[in-house]
Amino acid sequence: MPGENLSRDEARERAELLTVDGYEVSLDLRSAVGESADAVRTFRSVTTIRFRRTGTGSATFVDLIAPAVTSVELNGRALDPAVVFDGARITLDSLDDENVLVVDAQCAYSRTGEGMHRFVDPEDGEVYLYTQYEPADSRRVHANFEQPDLKAPFRFEVTAPEGWTVWSNGAGERADDGVWRFAETAPISTYVTCVVAGPYHYVTDTYRRGELEIPLGAMCRRSLAKHFDADDVFLITKQGLDFFHDNFDYPYPFGKYDQAFVPEYNLGAMENPGMVTFREEYVYRGKVTQAAYERRANVILHEMAHMWFGDLVTMVWWDDLWLKESYADFMGSFSLTEATRFTNGWVTFANSRKAWAYRADQLPSTHPITADIRDLEDAKLNFDGITYAKGASVLKQLVAYAGRDAFLEGARRYFKRFAYGNTRLADLLSVLEETSGRDMRSWARSWLQTSGVNALTPEVTYDAEGRITELAVTQDGDELRPHRAAVGLYRLSPEGALVRYARAETDVTGARTVVGELAGEERPALVLVNDDDLTYCKIRFDEVSLETLRTHLGDITDPLARALCWSALWNLTRDGLMPARDFVAIALEFAGRETDIGVLQMVHAWSRSAVTHYAAHAWRAEGGRLLAEGGLRELRQAEPGSESQLTWARFFAATASTDEDLLLLEGLLDGTAKIDGLDVDQELRWAFLEPLASHGRADEGRIGEELALDDTATGKRHQVRCLAARPSAAVKAQAWAQVVESDALSNALVEATIAGFVQPSQRELIAPYAPRYFAAIERLWADRSIQIGMDVVRGLFPALQDSEETLAATDAWLAAHESAAPALRRLVLEARDDLARALRAQACDGRAS
Repeated sequence: MPGENLSRDEARERAELLTVDGYEVSLDLRSAVGESADAVRTFRSVTTIRFRRTGTGSATFVDLIAPAVTSVELNGRALDPAVVFDGARITLDSLDDENVLVVDAQCAYSRTGEGMHRFVDPEDGEVYLYTQYEPADSRRVHANFEQPDLKAPFRFEVTAPEGWTVWSNGAGERADDGVWRFAETAPISTYVTCVVAGPYHYVTDTYRRGELEIPLGAMCRRSLAKHFDADDVFLITKQGLDFFHDNFDYPYPFGKYDQAFVPEYNLGAMENPGMVTFREEYVYRGKVTQAAYERRANVILHEMAHMWFGDLVTMVWWDDLWLKESYADFMGSFSLTEATRFTNGWVTFANSRKAWAYRADQLPSTHPITADIRDLEDAKLNFDGITYAKGASVLKQLVAYAGRDAFLEGARRYFKRFAYGNTRLADLLSVLEETSGRDMRSWARSWLQTSGVNALTPEVTYDAEGRITELAVTQDGDELRPHRAAVGLYRLSPEGALVRYARAETDVTGARTVVGELAGEERPALVLVNDDDLTYCKIRFDEVSLETLRTHLGDITDPLARALCWSALWNLTRDGLMPARDFVAIALEFAGRETDIGVLQMVHAWSRSAVTHYAAHAWRAEGGRLLAEGGLRELRQAEPGSESQLTWARFFAATASTDEDLLLLEGLLDGTAKIDGLDVDQELRWAFLEPLASHGRADEGRIGEELALDDTATGKRHQVRCLAARPSAAVKAQAWAQVVESDALSNALVEATIAGFVQPSQRELIAPYAPRYFAAIERLWADRSIQIGMDVVRGLFPALQDSEETLAATDAWLAAHESAAPALRRLVLEARDDLARALRAQACDGRAS
């Protein structure tokens, strides 16, 4: 991977030297079908780049990662590929003021989701292609200047197998000569160009708004067509286009709007203008909850926001990745709540997205929202909870600080001023200062250019009659920031509900801020700092409030307030301030009353993590038993056929371990057991089969029988996961070899194998792989693509060997590998921090025994 890296300094020097006028890219993808005798299956890629020298200097380089280059021609002069191409770059010298470069190469199809990914559908044998580039993999498909600030128009043409359809960023059609030709794009960055090709199932619609008309398309593999609810995809798309046109005052700038749901996708989605790609798991094969539809809608809207934030106006370099990702994350939830049926979108944001941010912001790799991105490997790892969720949280706070109207007017001016260009932080701040009248630079210094999360804690004193004499909010953290925050007071009603009766919104500054508006209010049962979730902070409680939550959390009637309390309790558990068993007890007491399914799913995930990672070893088995008992109890009590019932069924399957539990799962699979209203569809069957496999009650033959019922791409992934989950030393050795010693598996099957390999019930079985992990990761990082390297280094870290010995082994590796790739060291440092946090939480839980 180091040979494929690109530094910020190199990119800056190249941008100062040249301006790109346009690309013409011709791809011949007919080699995607049929047998191939070659060790690496390739396709022909011919690229013509027209560029000008606008700075001083006469030499530069073009990016290309390809097995072979057939020819290179610069300004009519042939260059020897053996001399100028090193496998990742083509060196160019003797540049003229105006230049034309033509590169003819053989590029490789991908199995890792990077570049031109090739997938063979096991259900019908059809081949599907799509591209995925961010941050820098378009160079795996065609030669280019791979950096976001060298924007240019692109014109694609593609020769494809007979019977295929091809899509790209611009509108296209198949000419009489059989070649698909696409309209030239507006100036865009290389990483958002896109090609999708194959026998996809394609559905069309049209968005109309006055004289504006946008052709809409949505596609998936043919074998998924029976499950594809394109109508709902189009509904959310039209609602999003309405919202953004209403608020941005800048018409959608890229013509058509296609959305492709593609297989073996590494990301949630990618904002290629006019040709958005999504992971096909958003095409639901079985019954799912409304929370799943909400997640898909949020992703659709997130990518749509990128058409303006990211595609129309793009950051100069990855330092300012937040200029697109933070805004898209915020606008996704903003538009979801205001324009669609998912009116509780901010509840999901507070409970789920911010949990991602809180974790990332407490790792040793935490960074300011505007990060220091030295090179592409840094960039790849900064698509994280800080850039997305913390950035979005800070923007939500900015709306409260500057005002909604000023915020949106700032966006409107930003688009008009910088359309089709590239920007830095200062460019955005200047327009926000114009519209808000606020000093945005001091705000940015506190919120965008420092790292870490503050904790806000209430301090309350009362008079003899029980009324508040003073309520103050204390703030801790390395950087004390200005917070626009609300403080809510809650009391129990005669009917037993915990309801808010007073609220004050204030600017929290410094170490201690008095909230004078609440003086004189009667004694609350609960003081909720950051009520309504206006700012980004960890919420702490006074002792009375914490005791109220232990006994009345389920009585909070407001779903957002309840979600904030769940999140705050989880942060206390992760921080080693609340025993894991206490969190589990609260979850078992009140999760059954949680009406927001997305919140319930998060509470389930947190409860399992509490037992797996944060509970004292001696209590772990008891904690697991309690979770399974509680899960089964709630499953039986849930309304038949309800989303709650489905959610509890999945939770029970994930926690089942006793013979009685496993026997019930077997009965639900073979039809000898029944729970009223529970439809055990194929997806749920796989969820029930995995714990049977991991506990030795489903062998290879039984798993094969299930695959015969579901011989699809998704079924294959489930099969691979179940096979790797079996409690056998031979099985684990085979899984390890397939992932670590071989690169034959696709990205999706690598992920499935790792998920099966790592089973909390098999700690002793996989313990021997801890030293093998540390011995392998540096070689693996050098040999594999960065995506596979990230998946393996994160996924196989021996977190289940949660001991001081594993911590010491991690420290020893870090000490012995100070010169290892910084991105690899970052991943290991993050895993070490998670392990150290787990050990501290286990100590806290042990003291509660």
